[in-house]
Amino acid sequence: MAPTLRDSQAPIERVQVRAYTVPTEEPESDGTLEWRATTLVLVSIAAGSVSGLGYSYADTATARLIHERLAALLEGKDALAINARWEEMVRTVRNLGSAGICAMGISAVDNALWDLKARLLGLPLVALLPAARASVPVYGSGGFTSYDIPRLQRQLAAWVSAGIPRVKMKVGRHPDRDRERVAAARSAIGEARLFVDANGAYPRKLALEMARVFAGLGVSWYEEPVSSDDLAGLRLIRDRAPAVMEVSAGEYGYDVRYFRRLCAAGAVDVLQADVTRCGGVTGFLRAAAIADAFLLPLSSHCAPALHAAVGCAAPCLRHLEYFHDHVRIERLLFDGTLEPIEGALVPDRTRPGFGLELKESDAERFAV
Repeated sequence: MAPTLRDSQAPIERVQVRAYTVPTEEPESDGTLEWRATTLVLVSIAAGSVSGLGYSYADTATARLIHERLAALLEGKDALAINARWEEMVRTVRNLGSAGICAMGISAVDNALWDLKARLLGLPLVALLPAARASVPVYGSGGFTSYDIPRLQRQLAAWVSAGIPRVKMKVGRHPDRDRERVAAARSAIGEARLFVDANGAYPRKLALEMARVFAGLGVSWYEEPVSSDDLAGLRLIRDRAPAVMEVSAGEYGYDVRYFRRLCAAGAVDVLQADVTRCGGVTGFLRAAAIADAFLLPLSSHCAPALHAAVGCAAPCLRHLEYFHDHVRIERLLFDGTLEPIEGALVPDRTRPGFGLELKESDAERFAV
């Protein structure tokens, strides 16, 4: 029998973890990385007859960590006391290193716990958190450096035609080609807003020069022009870039202290956070509080199916990244994914939790 609102506890009975690796449609790259597949680590947590799911985009080592270190820690504990479960997990991974694999494992589990709590209470997660807005604006994201110009133009133009008025492309792998590629993108999307993401590929001086080039092509968002670990470099670009251009970073933030350092350094105009890396829903809400304290807007990184509800709960959220690879993977693996409506995602309030259900038979061929 499922716990009810009258129950003070909902003991966790079972924690399961699986991993699915989905090949890309074609080889992809950005300014600093190349890839041919993406792995999703899925966690299912059961209490009574109810199960919640959460995930992270991470290596299979993350699944092993959850199975060997986190699952036993959770079993028998109260699923409704999410902050207590979160703190226990953070303490447990102290000697393993709290960033990277450990943070992504905690994120997947925390997301599953929030989904489970919402389902136990019979609520959509957007209502449980609760919402500060009814929908979250999105920007189409892809434009990989592996694309030739016609492929780049088709993808970005398709998002604009679908009613998404802002799009992002990758730059930095071949800096000598970036002016041509960005100019081609601008030609394809007309007056829509154009963002670029260098993934930390440029050295400082080149990043400054490219800021001027991109601003001349109507680029208004400059993501990770230098490494996100180079706070002084980000501050340099932010201070000296054209005023029409916002500098952003934060997708590699694994804890609230990183977000505080980034903001305190004056390194960004817009803070980014990723619910699959920064400690799940719990960590994302803490990152949002940091952004709010520094009077900065927040933008969520990738994983649109998870960010729709939590994005609605963050008053300072600017928009959500509608990332090509993750949109495709989430459609393949889950029922209940959302489609943009007039350039925004609207959480489905008729479905509990995140509103997602694993398509078991479809997912099986990607299991690892």
